[in-house]
Amino acid sequence: MTNILDNLAKEVDKISAKTTLDKDKTGSKTNKSVPKKNAKDPDKKNTLMDELLAKKLFHFPQVGDTVSGKVLDVSSNEVYLDLAPFGTGIILGKEIKDGLANKKLKIGDEVTATILDLENEDDYIELSIRKASYEKAWDDIESKKDTQDKISTKVLSANKGGLLVEVNGISGFLPVSQLSSKNYPRVEDGDKNKILNLLKRLVSQELEVCIIDADRETEKLIVSEKAAQSEKDKKVISALHVGDVISGEISGVVDFGAFIKFSSPVTEEKNKKEAINHAKKDDAKKLEGLAHISELAWQLIEDPRTIVKVGDKVKAKIIGIENDKISLSIRALQKDPWSEIEKKYKVGDIVPGTVNKINHFGAFVYLDKHIHGLAHISEMSEAYPGKNLDELIKINEVYNWKILSIEPKNHRMGLVLTDKKTKPVSAKTSSATKKTIKKVAKKKVKEDKKETKKKETKQNEKKATSKK
Repeated sequence: MTNILDNLAKEVDKISAKTTLDKDKTGSKTNKSVPKKNAKDPDKKNTLMDELLAKKLFHFPQVGDTVSGKVLDVSSNEVYLDLAPFGTGIILGKEIKDGLANKKLKIGDEVTATILDLENEDDYIELSIRKASYEKAWDDIESKKDTQDKISTKVLSANKGGLLVEVNGISGFLPVSQLSSKNYPRVEDGDKNKILNLLKRLVSQELEVCIIDADRETEKLIVSEKAAQSEKDKKVISALHVGDVISGEISGVVDFGAFIKFSSPVTEEKNKKEAINHAKKDDAKKLEGLAHISELAWQLIEDPRTIVKVGDKVKAKIIGIENDKISLSIRALQKDPWSEIEKKYKVGDIVPGTVNKINHFGAFVYLDKHIHGLAHISEMSEAYPGKNLDELIKINEVYNWKILSIEPKNHRMGLVLTDKKTKPVSAKTSSATKKTIKKVAKKKVKEDKKETKKKETKQNEKKATSKK
């Protein structure tokens, strides 16, 4: 502290001498100026130091302040800085290595550092480049988050959730969900170990990202490669329209659907050659959309992998565009089997159907490859009180069903099991056998109806007799 004060006193002397010289040059009286009174203590006159501090000609350094100085000397473990008028600063050991990374200093370089101690045991102002660079790094990160500037970052390592990266020397995280379509790991069975192996291939690569979350206090830094790509993609996507038909290739299959990579369709003839050449030059710039599991085919789909596989060439219709997200439909280009269902099935028909799935609200039953119906639990409970579905039917077995309702627009059909005593028919039953089963079932229904009417007639006769 004494060192700093001595240096300040010398600086004050210089300013005082300069002030006196200036007054002499202008003809003012020297050494007879009356100091202003101290605002806090009217009886005490301000010193020249007080006036200089009041005019903010000096900022008295504090621990934690960031200061700049020129390099006076450099060694392997020490760097000396000229911090005039306060004195000489010193940066020691680890603070040099961590703060400068691989940068080498030379005499005369301008260095910014943070004050750790105003006066160490050797009377130097102790400094930290590491802390100063840390604060500067976060200032830059926060600025880039606000402006959404694209930055390049190196992938340090990978885990099952994403990639560990570094920005300005600050560790950050790039979640799997924020990877671009080019680098997104698409594993058909969703195996996390396989996903990790794909992510590890990105280690040591440089990725272009945007900062989407930054918190200096908690040292939380999240980046997104997808966000950095979105602006570039938006320009190409702007040429697309809902209803366009694209030709592409299945680039990934997941539980909720399939990704399709395709080139932007060009409507103007003069742009076609340019677009084709561009696509050949950089295949990575192709667009990618998602066909949801419900848009892969008209049938009920349990697993998208049974419908498409990676590498399949397909055509799809654009059914939605939201920012950089493109929704596609393969089934939209196929004829809807429900559009003519009433020509094939009618309410009241008894038909064979295979049980596809049983859940808490009923059983899904396939009448053919595309048409399915639901035997709701309420209908089944009413027809077979006290019985659970598992007691009545089994998955992958064929039974006779009565069609209760048909809703072509909503692709819905209501079914009920016709007779709990009916034996399951093999899935390989011939069409002729199925027709026979259908006739027998219809006859059984007619007989049941007649029996019901007889019972109702007898009950009505009893009621009429009792009234008499």
